[in-house]
Amino acid sequence: MLENIMTEKRNAKSEMIDELDSYQLVKLINDEDKKVSQAVEKELAYISKAVNEISKALSNNGRLFYIGAGTSGRLGVLDASECPPTYGTNPNQIIGIIAGGDHALRYAVEDAEDNFEKGKDELEKYNINESDVIVGIAASGRTPYVLGAIEYAKIIGAKTVGVNCSKGSELDKTTDIPITVDVGPEIVTGSTRMKSGTAQKMVLNMLTTAAMIINGKVYKNLMVDVVPTNKKLRLRQINIVAEASEVNETEAEKALIECNYNTKVAIVSLITGKNSKESEDMLNGSNGHIKKALNKK
Repeated sequence: MLENIMTEKRNAKSEMIDELDSYQLVKLINDEDKKVSQAVEKELAYISKAVNEISKALSNNGRLFYIGAGTSGRLGVLDASECPPTYGTNPNQIIGIIAGGDHALRYAVEDAEDNFEKGKDELEKYNINESDVIVGIAASGRTPYVLGAIEYAKIIGAKTVGVNCSKGSELDKTTDIPITVDVGPEIVTGSTRMKSGTAQKMVLNMLTTAAMIINGKVYKNLMVDVVPTNKKLRLRQINIVAEASEVNETEAEKALIECNYNTKVAIVSLITGKNSKESEDMLNGSNGHIKKALNKK
């Protein structure tokens, strides 16, 4: 029953919310939002376990799938779509799937989430295998579309992760690694795009960001696999090389040209004084980790 699901319960602090002025409204929303990071903190052990599985999968030609409906699905698609430009990942390696397809990114396709078999069918299209990680996202932890996908993933032997906001939910019980962020009732009853959505966004950010760092796509705190697809990112690439190598922007840009605009190769080349080919070989021998490559010099 809906009334037994935490994300559907009424919030006693907001029962008179329709009588508040605008400042009181946003203050109350902000006070509730402050609880989100604390709730996420309680799940760090499970989040780190999921990160380990994801980083292992991605480094062994496995894939990461996010699958969800409504807000949860949109958040998964968003996180997946931001990985290629930020970390240079293959678009086919981190994949976001939303119930109702891409149309549902802009328009509500509410009944799509009720189809248990459709979740399975979506994953079946991708020929998932035991090397993949499937992350089901559902604030309530009971969405049939997501549960169908998770059931199928487990049959195939893929590692499963559940990101939800309702302790004891079906998603909580059935996934290999349940990440259950209990943010409490929403300010507006059942509006899970609020605290629940914020919590899910925080968790997904952690999953991919931490996995990318572990897999060598960050040097110190610089995103060294950024794809320079526009003017801003080209300037960012130059700044990253300059910062990492402790040279000026002119030297950084020159190195990038010599290294075919490969950020990592340019950094290793500038730090070690080796040419582009030698620097590339050093990186290849260190699985793309700059620090590991430099330690071998």
